[in-house]
Amino acid sequence: MTTHSLKQLTRITLDMQAPVARIVLNNPPVNVIDIPMMEELAAALTEIDSHPEIAILVVSGFGKRFSAGVDVEAHTPDKVHEMLAKFHGVIHALINSRKVTIASVHGNCLGGGAELAAVCDLAYTSESATWGFPEIKLGCYPPVAATVLSVIVGQKQAAELILTGRSITGREAANMGLANRAVPEAELESALQQSLDQLAKLSPTSLSLAKKAIYVWDSIHFHKGLARAESIYLDELMKTQDAREGINAFLEKRAPVWKGK
Repeated sequence: MTTHSLKQLTRITLDMQAPVARIVLNNPPVNVIDIPMMEELAAALTEIDSHPEIAILVVSGFGKRFSAGVDVEAHTPDKVHEMLAKFHGVIHALINSRKVTIASVHGNCLGGGAELAAVCDLAYTSESATWGFPEIKLGCYPPVAATVLSVIVGQKQAAELILTGRSITGREAANMGLANRAVPEAELESALQQSLDQLAKLSPTSLSLAKKAIYVWDSIHFHKGLARAESIYLDELMKTQDAREGINAFLEKRAPVWKGK
């Protein structure tokens, strides 16, 4: 069975050409992950998983960047519960997908965008890409990264990235294990294609079961850990003055004034 389908939605492009499906984040100018994009991503992941002839999923960003992260405006009290539920639904769908998931990263890969890339099975990045989890600068923290990052890069590295919010290059991301390879941006598609060529020769069923076996232990902790990180975020962090101040300051384009409460 041959599948070839191209869909241009309002926030993403979905291109399925068996055995590879490609999702391109396409929300100019910085590919912000807003609630409509989350809904399109969830629907696309469900559709991709329904096609047994699709073995591999590539996630990339349109234009000059991967993604600047989740929409800050969606962190306001009236939207934050819906935002977290839908974004974490996308994360769960990526992790639970039977397909081999690959992030192809260039430009900015920040916040929720970096979380999307981090939970993919494989990641290839341009050396000059900018990775980071800057949520702490808004008085917040990244729940997905707080749950998975120490497994990927080690506890000390994860703590530094989350607690300082510092950015790193694609080369640094690869060196610490956040990405598989870092290459010059002009060679990124070639590096990705080499991986696709290798995977395309293999059994989709065997790849799916091997992936399931790789994560069988970690997935038990991930689902519980993310639920706990989400609970702290909603029930504790979002009730603090500093979290509200950080978000408001960002939206008002001013420096935050922290109260420590």
